Amino acid sequence: MRPFYFCCITLVRIIARLIFRIKIYDSDKVPPAGAFILASNHISYYDPPLVGSFVKREVHFLAKRELFRNKLFGKLISALNAHPLNRQGFDKKALELAERLLREGKGLIIFPEGTRAKQGKFLAPRPGIGMIAKNTGAPVVPVYIHGANNLFGCFIGKERLAIVYGNPMDKDETGSFGSDKEGYHKLAEAIMRRIEGLREELLKKSRKA
Repeated sequence: MRPFYFCCITLVRIIARLIFRIKIYDSDKVPPAGAFILASNHISYYDPPLVGSFVKREVHFLAKRELFRNKLFGKLISALNAHPLNRQGFDKKALELAERLLREGKGLIIFPEGTRAKQGKFLAPRPGIGMIAKNTGAPVVPVYIHGANNLFGCFIGKERLAIVYGNPMDKDETGSFGSDKEGYHKLAEAIMRRIEGLREELLKKSRKA
């Protein structure tokens, strides 16, 4: 892990634990070697650094290209493995980049919904994650993040900031879906159901706490 990347994620961990009292569940389910996809729900601009900072490996992620317009900020997030994505239509270049990173054995954060969901609801997933998972065979680790859209509430104790990492969907499971648009959609939907299931797990953990 590069020193700058390590320093940044360490800072995120310290802030998240000390100020927002984040709870992390099952981050050890992320593969220790080889390619992997972290498939997370998306509720806040803080999701990428939070989801990526609590795993033991560097991860890459696709960020809307508008974030790179500010050259200084663009250089910062590029140094933290962000890559520009055109969210208007089909971005073939970004998808090819994502597949290349995975074939190189790297980790990648993907938000299946494609944009931030509001009021705690899930959005219908886009098929891109299904295509990437099918084409690369990379295991897909479902992730559920809660509370990142209300950090002030987490700070004063009225909301809980938490991340739950789920069991990976391996190549055999993702490979059971068709290699066409319908198959990609169905795989994306299956991944979202896994993420929704993690929300239920978190609710159960909260009731027992």
